[in-house]
Amino acid sequence: MVPGLVSVIIPTHNRARMVREAVESVLAQKDARFELIVVDDGSTDETPEALGPHRDRLRFIRQENRGVSAARNRGIQVARGEWIAFLDSDDLWLPGKLRAQLSFFEEHPDLLICQTEEVWIRNGRRWNPKKYHAKPSGYCFGRLLERCLVSPSAVMIHRRVLNEVGLFDETLPACEDYDLWLRIGCRRPIGLVPEPLVIKRGGHPDQLSATVPALDRYRIRAIAKILETEDLTAELRVQAVAALQAKARIYAQGCLKRGRSEEARAVLSLAARYGTSNSHGSPCSNPRG
Repeated sequence: MVPGLVSVIIPTHNRARMVREAVESVLAQKDARFELIVVDDGSTDETPEALGPHRDRLRFIRQENRGVSAARNRGIQVARGEWIAFLDSDDLWLPGKLRAQLSFFEEHPDLLICQTEEVWIRNGRRWNPKKYHAKPSGYCFGRLLERCLVSPSAVMIHRRVLNEVGLFDETLPACEDYDLWLRIGCRRPIGLVPEPLVIKRGGHPDQLSATVPALDRYRIRAIAKILETEDLTAELRVQAVAALQAKARIYAQGCLKRGRSEEARAVLSLAARYGTSNSHGSPCSNPRG
């Protein structure tokens, strides 16, 4: 591990033009020591050629198509930096993003993860997020259960945190980031740099949210997993059980409307394992410890 170095990891799959723009937004960062790692997750387009002009300024790794979690994990495994930052290949960083986060950590040495605000662009037009999309700050496990409020492209994490909680879950085809933020959020506070230093570009047809149906099934799996594997405090466990049961009810209703009664029964059965009699679970640890 190289102290002070930020390892920037960009996973990509068949986004030759967009990944080139993402890479250039990283290479334009000033006043920060970083290495750039691009993990090509089985692209069949011109990605290698698109990055040709910049190959001497980045590490380019190719692997068979195994999904975004495996690509990010591969980057983490070869990274040398003390800090890890991610950038999705369809997003961009604005100037000063890395420096702002490193300065934030210098001012808040007790924090080991933070994110910045973002500018959202959908189909080429500015889009204003709703109030419920507001990014949290501090101990925020309850809000993280509601929806995915940490953006991979905006986050910076100390390697120690990933050593504690593990990497992205490669068995999840979607909501793998939601799963990781829950594992971090039940243990640690998350900082927020209030400046919008990331451009989050959406609306294109190859986004996971557009290609993977019924995303809530994977959020339900993530909550069930954290109830099984994490030694939550009584308070956090109650929050997780409530979120699991609420999401399961909504998802089951949707399944029944579409004639998928067996799937509805399965998800309700999963939620039923964690009733009020179970809500306090096993011995509790202090997430602030």
